[in-house]
Amino acid sequence: MEFLARRLPLLLAVTAALALPSILSAQRERLPFDDVPIVERRWPNAKKTSTSIRYVVNDPGDEKGPTPQPGMYIEALYKGMLLNGKIFDEVRDPKRPLKMRLGRHMLIEGWEQILPMMHRGSKWTIIVPAELAYGSRGRPPDIPSEATLVFELELLNFGPN
Repeated sequence: MEFLARRLPLLLAVTAALALPSILSAQRERLPFDDVPIVERRWPNAKKTSTSIRYVVNDPGDEKGPTPQPGMYIEALYKGMLLNGKIFDEVRDPKRPLKMRLGRHMLIEGWEQILPMMHRGSKWTIIVPAELAYGSRGRPPDIPSEATLVFELELLNFGPN
């Protein structure tokens, strides 16, 4: 017993040293505490990025093709909703898609992170924490402060211009 008592500090230090890398690499949850069960119930198979964006690949599109890179223009259709389903914005006409440049802070950070993962023709549902969207400012009157946003996003095309 005395031997164990003398070795306990060393044993605790070794255990802590082994656990430290996984603790440091774990990302904090960015969704509000109350939103997590809602998201997990509605999208139980959603994958999660290291920055807490959830996404569901509804249609993978051209999986063997390239993905958009910073500096490229993207053309997309989308429907943006609050977590309660209220639509705050949408572009649904393929003849008049949203056209923006990736990597130039023209899009919310959540889109900047997700779009380079998508392929031409893919359709994803993405759930974006507030701090990767409009944060504490929101976008009155449609998007309240600290709102988790849901997008049905379709990447139509991308390229240099």
